[in-house]
Amino acid sequence: MKPIRLGSLFVALAGFAITGLSHAGTLDDVRSRGHLQCGINTGLAGFAFTDDKGNWRGFDVALCDAVAAAVFGDASKVKYTTLTGKTRFEALKAGEIDILSRNTTWTYSRDVDLKLTFMGVSFYDGQGFMVPASLGVSSATELDGASVCIQTGTTTELNLADYFRRNGMSYEPVPIESNEEARQNYLSGRCDVYTTDRSGLAATRATLDNPDDHVVLPEIVSKEPLGPLVRHGDDEWGDVVRWVLNALIIAEEKGITAANVAEMAGKKSNDAEINRMLGAEGEYGAMLGLSADWVVSVISSVGNYGEIFEKYLGVNTDIGLERGVNALWTDGGLLYAPPYR
Repeated sequence: MKPIRLGSLFVALAGFAITGLSHAGTLDDVRSRGHLQCGINTGLAGFAFTDDKGNWRGFDVALCDAVAAAVFGDASKVKYTTLTGKTRFEALKAGEIDILSRNTTWTYSRDVDLKLTFMGVSFYDGQGFMVPASLGVSSATELDGASVCIQTGTTTELNLADYFRRNGMSYEPVPIESNEEARQNYLSGRCDVYTTDRSGLAATRATLDNPDDHVVLPEIVSKEPLGPLVRHGDDEWGDVVRWVLNALIIAEEKGITAANVAEMAGKKSNDAEINRMLGAEGEYGAMLGLSADWVVSVISSVGNYGEIFEKYLGVNTDIGLERGVNALWTDGGLLYAPPYR
């Protein structure tokens, strides 16, 4: 009986050790390092770009800023790693970054086979096609035989093959690594068509000298739910990132903005969910290993989801996107977060 008891004790101790390791994960690493390491696009207008001072800005960048604000109370404690479609997943798996926030589509194989965990959908998108107006094309079904710029290592590469096969058409792929490379090849006439997420097409078109000379065709040929992701196996860190995204969405729903969050946090609300979010009721921050007022830090730093969208992608920007399906569920969109309860 003694060996069995020792074996059972060993298993119990091993289980305890593994549990302990899972708790001493990315959140502790980020804190001890003193900054968040965030993986972003090499450059995509509206989503990840540098301002006139060389600082990274954009819709995807703001999420990383929000996570830093949650962890440190300081949105500036972030360093950025620019990644292509081909290099992004390995960088995350290798621990070079803590979070990937780079217009990345949530798919079965990425979730299951690559052992990465998506934290929710931050932007609902779909793949489209952009062509020069001079080509005289009004539908993607007219693209038989076209040369197409396509980023390698992306879902758009597979969707393109599916769409052309389904419609009995052929094409010449022109592989590219980054949005800037696609832009250069497209403008030089190396490819007739550029295909990527429609948000990416709108971003690229906005940077061209004569945007009206280019047409985004009406077809949407895929579902592209984009969102941030982390490594499998670190649930504590995953909870932090997931609830930062959820808090941005709920804050918009509740009317909590960068301008009013401090005032709202200073007094009790009749809405209990607002009190819970802003740290006036319960121990919700402690459940994540964060301060009680972590949501206040997030919203005061970057605003709510709607403010971020309008600042970087909305109708008053060069990108000029309507909210569409990215509107709140209360406004007929798909944007919906679980209750903060």
